[in-house]
Order: sequence, then structure tokens, then C-alpha cells
Amino acid sequence: MTEAPDPEVVELATKIFDLARQGQTEALVAYVDAGVPAGLTNDRGDSLVMLAAYHGHAEAVRELVARGAAAGGVNDRGQTPLAGAVFKGFADVIEALLHAGADPAEGTPSALDTARMFGRTELLELFAAH
Repeated sequence: MTEAPDPEVVELATKIFDLARQGQTEALVAYVDAGVPAGLTNDRGDSLVMLAAYHGHAEAVRELVARGAAAGGVNDRGQTPLAGAVFKGFADVIEALLHAGADPAEGTPSALDTARMFGRTELLELFAAH
């Protein structure tokens, strides 16, 4: 039998995920520096990096990765931060994730597949260079 999560913990986690979505990097990293895991994921498997990347916050991505968060990894639907950034067209986030070691072939659809789907040949060339 699983215990119901503490409502205060759920409220704090929700706040932290919202900081990632909103790109409030300073507040987000303050929580991570105070002990919140940089690789924290929500109930759908979305990491803080995934949420920051999908919403276009390159600085938050860089700071989370610098604190130990993975640049890659898949959520419960097989999506990666890099594929999300490609889908949304966030060049600075794509660069930050690639620099941090994200794999363009990871996930379903992968960042490579997403770039092909949208005819983003410049990204295919960028991925080949990495």
C-alpha cells in the first residue's frame, strides 16, 4: 500500500516545476542548491530540464545541467528535452542541450526525426556535427 504524498511536498514540487516552465532560473537553482534534486521529475516523467527546454529557457537548462541534471532522458511518452526544443524551434535551448551532451537520436520521435518532419535541414547538419 502506497501512502498518499504529503500535500505540502506536492505544493512545493508544483511550485518548482512551475519555476522551470516560467524560466525563473534564479529561484529554480536556489531550490536545487538547497537540496531539491536537479533531476526531479513529475508524475509524467517530465524533468525540470524537459520543462525548461520545452518552454524556451536556455539559461535554466544550462544551470540545471551544471548542477547535475541530465540533458537527455525520456518522459513517459518517450519525448526528450532536445526533441521538444526542436519542435518549438528554440535554437538557444538546442545549443545548450547539445553542448551538455543530449543525444539527437534518443526518444520517440527523436530530435532527428522531429527535424526531418519539419524540414529543419540546418538542425540535421548541426546534429551531424555533434
